[in-house]
Amino acid sequence: MFAIYKKELKNYFINMTGYIFISFMLIITGIFTTIINLMSTYPSFETVLSNITIVFLLIVPILTMRSVAEERHSKTDQLLYSLPVSVTQIVIAKFLAMVTVFLIPIAVMCCYPLILSIFGVVHFGTAYASLFGFMLLGATLIAVGMFMSSLTESQVIAAVTTFAAVFSMYMMSAIASLIPSGVMPSLIAFFVVVVIFSLAVYGLTKNATVAGITAAVGAFLLAAIYFIDSSVYDGLFVKVLNWLSVFDRFSAFSNGLLDLTCIVYYLSLIILFVFCTVQSVEKRRWA
Repeated sequence: MFAIYKKELKNYFINMTGYIFISFMLIITGIFTTIINLMSTYPSFETVLSNITIVFLLIVPILTMRSVAEERHSKTDQLLYSLPVSVTQIVIAKFLAMVTVFLIPIAVMCCYPLILSIFGVVHFGTAYASLFGFMLLGATLIAVGMFMSSLTESQVIAAVTTFAAVFSMYMMSAIASLIPSGVMPSLIAFFVVVVIFSLAVYGLTKNATVAGITAAVGAFLLAAIYFIDSSVYDGLFVKVLNWLSVFDRFSAFSNGLLDLTCIVYYLSLIILFVFCTVQSVEKRRWA
């Protein structure tokens, strides 16, 4: 596993992807730090981090697009399957390599509050809590991007689908605000989710029966809950979207709070998408 980790980490600096990722992230952070902290004499570094979360829409697809898709395209994934390691170890090694690349600019950014303290008072607790939350947010999105990469052989498609997924997460609160809070809008929205989930199941399994059963069970449960107590759906979908918003969870850290709920939430998503990637690779292995 460690050998795969070293190989993956080395590859990011052989093909320039790692250098581009680190440079772009530090340039954006430097620009915002100069404008917000130095030119505007505003001491809160956490404000910089809150403003640059949008950069994940660009840097995560760049970092993750080749993680699994390149192996599938070049057929070198067959060589990985012959190694004396499990698919889980292979996926974890790839994920840790990407997180390591991500942690390099984070380590540099840890020096920014110290530099800013030369010019005024900086709240180190809030600044470093925000950096910790920024790291968890980035690691979560990397796990999402790695899963998207495992679904295709094309790096371009992997990058586009990752961008779409991260953009959807970024806009989740805005999308939630557009949905009416009544019973029927929530019920219809949940039915749409069931259909999309069933299509995803079919895409992963290529089994129409399993996908059909998934859709039927989901629709039955939604209908049963509606007939038992329809008031449950009143504004429920909007609440679920707001609760699931990955980017909104970062606000707790930007306020200087090490919220255990948010930490568990991010770690749970990381585990979930790493697990989904393992299952996707396993499916490819036995196909």
